[in-house]
Amino acid sequence: MDDMLNNLATYGYLVVFIYSLGGGMLALIGAGVLSFMGKMDLSLSISIAFVANFIGDTLLFYMSRYHKAEMLEYVRKHRRKIAFSNMLFKRRGAWIIILKKFIYGLKTLVPLTIGLTKYDFWKFSGYNALGAFVWAIVVGGGSFFFGAALIEGYKLISDKPYLAPISLLLVGGSVWFYLSQATKKR
Repeated sequence: MDDMLNNLATYGYLVVFIYSLGGGMLALIGAGVLSFMGKMDLSLSISIAFVANFIGDTLLFYMSRYHKAEMLEYVRKHRRKIAFSNMLFKRRGAWIIILKKFIYGLKTLVPLTIGLTKYDFWKFSGYNALGAFVWAIVVGGGSFFFGAALIEGYKLISDKPYLAPISLLLVGGSVWFYLSQATKKR
């Protein structure tokens, strides 16, 4: 366990950067817990996650805007989710750019969808930066603040390993159910 923590403390910032390019909530939660344990620096982890998340969504927007043919081929399988994210964008406006950082399944599709429209790049970048900042502070700070509870939860799951798949099935099933209901034809 100590070797793993030392490796995470050594390479953790790189992991946080790479994983946060795609909206890596788990890496930032791990960095927050390691910061609580004194193995990483919280402000550096949050800063790295913020920058990486901003870059990742900006790249998705850019690829969607300037490589439409390739991106349309990729998103063809996700037409209902694209329609759902487009509907959310029309209803909620720019707030969806900020809120989508916290909604699994929409993190990737919202920048792609907005990139296919004629939405201003600079407006998107401003809201994206605000969203990435809020996301990094809430997730990183929250995992640091609740570090003791997360460590206790880890100990409970390591003592009773059958709880991990049950928890994952419940969370994954809830997300799947929500997305299937939200994108269902009416």
